[in-house]
Amino acid sequence: MARGRLRIYLGAAPGVGKTYAMLEEGQRLRALGADVVAGFVEPHGRRPTAALAEGLETIPRRSLVHRGASFTEMDLDAVLARRPQVALVDELAHSNVPGTRNTKRWQDVEELLDAGIDVVTTLNVQHLESLNDVVRQITGVRQHETLPDEVARRADQIELVDLPPEVLRRRMVHGDIYPSDRIESALTHYFRVGNLTALRELALLWLADRVEEGLQRYRAEHGISAPWETRERILVALSGGPEGETLIRRAARISARTPGTELLGLHVVPEDGLTGADPAALDAQRTLLESLGGSYHQASGEDVVEALLQFAEAENVTQIVLGASRHGRLASALRAGTGERTIKGSGPIDVHIVTHEEATAAAALRLPHPTRGTGPRRYWSALAGAALLLPLLTLLLTALRSHLDLSTDLVIYLLAVVVIALVGGLYPALFAAFAAALLVDYYFTAPRHSLAMERGNEVIALVVFIATAVLVGTAAGEAARRTHQAVRATAQARALSRLATAMMRGQELTALVEQIRENFGLTAVSLLERDQEASPTPRWYVVASAGERPPEKPYEADVESPVDENLTLAARGSGLSAEDQRVLAACAAELGLAHTRGRSSGAAADADPLAAAERTRAALLLAAGRDLRVPLHTADEALARLGDLRGDRASQETAHLLDAARAAVRRATQLVTDLDDLSRLHAGALDLYPRPVDLDEALAAALDDLGPGGHTIDVRLPEQLPDVIADAALLTRVLTTLVADALRHSPPDRPPFFTAEARSAQVEIQVRDGHPGPGQDPPTVSRAVRARSDGLPLRVSRDLIEAMDGTLATTARDGAFLVTLTLPCSAPGGTRSAPEP
Repeated sequence: MARGRLRIYLGAAPGVGKTYAMLEEGQRLRALGADVVAGFVEPHGRRPTAALAEGLETIPRRSLVHRGASFTEMDLDAVLARRPQVALVDELAHSNVPGTRNTKRWQDVEELLDAGIDVVTTLNVQHLESLNDVVRQITGVRQHETLPDEVARRADQIELVDLPPEVLRRRMVHGDIYPSDRIESALTHYFRVGNLTALRELALLWLADRVEEGLQRYRAEHGISAPWETRERILVALSGGPEGETLIRRAARISARTPGTELLGLHVVPEDGLTGADPAALDAQRTLLESLGGSYHQASGEDVVEALLQFAEAENVTQIVLGASRHGRLASALRAGTGERTIKGSGPIDVHIVTHEEATAAAALRLPHPTRGTGPRRYWSALAGAALLLPLLTLLLTALRSHLDLSTDLVIYLLAVVVIALVGGLYPALFAAFAAALLVDYYFTAPRHSLAMERGNEVIALVVFIATAVLVGTAAGEAARRTHQAVRATAQARALSRLATAMMRGQELTALVEQIRENFGLTAVSLLERDQEASPTPRWYVVASAGERPPEKPYEADVESPVDENLTLAARGSGLSAEDQRVLAACAAELGLAHTRGRSSGAAADADPLAAAERTRAALLLAAGRDLRVPLHTADEALARLGDLRGDRASQETAHLLDAARAAVRRATQLVTDLDDLSRLHAGALDLYPRPVDLDEALAAALDDLGPGGHTIDVRLPEQLPDVIADAALLTRVLTTLVADALRHSPPDRPPFFTAEARSAQVEIQVRDGHPGPGQDPPTVSRAVRARSDGLPLRVSRDLIEAMDGTLATTARDGAFLVTLTLPCSAPGGTRSAPEP
């Protein structure tokens, strides 16, 4: 049975018209004669959407009861039994009520598709799993209903349903999206212009990537290798040389001139793995590339140019950035450089050749280092062997002159040259070839004991010998160098593999350091970390060490390989070659990761019990608060009833006790409310609705909540005070708490003060106790300030104010307790100076 086809209408936000578009498609297919049913359609009370669903066969929903409430879900079995051609299923990311066969609606859709039923569905971009954190950062709302991106990628068709933010907000104001009681909150929170613009861009970018995937599949299926310039892609070729950073910055500037351009970096590694690139330089270039918005890639190939062009064709690259050749004139004359060969094979791809300092320094002929590839020991051993072997061979051939002819002598000398080349490489081979030619000419050609030659065939034979010796020696030396590099690369890979295996097994740092010491044959190794506290001279301490007398300071080491500015690997022992130092740098980097990971694991291990204890305490407080609400409410009503029943017969002391008991119960009730709100605030479950609030109105509401006693306060507010940006209900509650606290701690004849003042983009509010009078002990005042600051009312108020992007500070001034609030405000004239809520 053929699998059904999936069509998704993707939107950036609720209300853009996804369900309407889905129903329009259903009506269009029905008009064409297709068998269409509405498996699940949610019009959200929107009349045009509900009207469009008329005429479509609707599968009755399935009713379920969960926690005493009734819910309806799509009846999957009924849709499967009906077996329509097309099923309309709204809200693909929806989570089903417990009790259904599948936990997610997209799993229901998968069953319909497997049954051969085509599905048309809807999805908002904020429900995609890969964008969940981004959406939360933008909107401040975490989406709990998410959909794996792979499910959406498998869709046969994805169509974007889009509306400009201004149009969407206008629809919201007209009541076309949410009920009237939710409009103001939605406009000031989720449906802000900035939020909608960002979500719209996210949807467009995600869909553009899916379109790109489809284009790549089409080009691969039809064998199209030539790039299609649907999007500028700039590829910078990285050799690992010092010119890499120059090329990356140049390519980034080219990319910045065209919005939407993609920047890629590629390093080609030879297939034999014998690359001369410095891993540290490549890592630095990769970091720079990614910091400029590019992506780093690595490919292997026998020919660098061929691998580069293959990658460019596969990625649909439109421009390639190369560095000017670092080869000298002679090398360029003998063989075309990378840039020239890339230009010839690039076809429609533009190639930029960028000059750099290394290219200008390459004008002079630079010969390879004599000991490169074979090492100093083998190089000097080969030269010493040539100086010793050739004279001994000459003595032997002179003694056998009567039995051997010139051709035999030349072959024997050629064998010696090849042996010397295998040991020492190119330069000892060249030295041996010319020395052997001189010895043959002096001792074995007429006239003997002279460098002159009489017969032409001897001249030709000697020239051929020199050429053959040079060619064979060069080839043998190159083979020896390659063999030496291969052996070294194998040893390096084995060392890194052993270190990685030890790290995966969770070995301690000391064991890892000991393994590095053994791998490189070092006397002692230390991992040193610098004390980050500022000091005139850097102070280092040993994190892990191995060997005898490990270095305790970087300058005490023979070899140092820094990991970062605060961590370095210091070692004592014989000098390491450049290749060994590069491998040691890689090992040091791995060791640094192990150290960081271990420290993070330790911190996490210490934090887990604390976090668990904190969660347990919060849960207990929340549960206790909920359990105490009912008995406290009952006690308050009982005390009120007793007050009504006491009549005139009750004594004045009884009335006083009843009033005190009611006040205590109300205070306990407020304490429970504070604990509940504090737990919800820390859990991110307390809803905030910031908007411009008149401070006069908020203070008046707070004083009304306090009752008659709340009016004994000295209020001093300026006439022109801008509105503060806050949640009106929570701000009123904070002001009520602060004023009540100030009244409790003020003498009857000295009311507390309440003042406010506009300061740039903020309003500063101060609540101060009535001055207690002279004679207060400063330490006593300081202890009282700390005690009140740590109290639950002020803690809750501080958290609520900080949740509204404000601050709350407490201090003592002239012996009085002072609370200072700062909140963002509107600019004069109604212009917002604070960020849009």
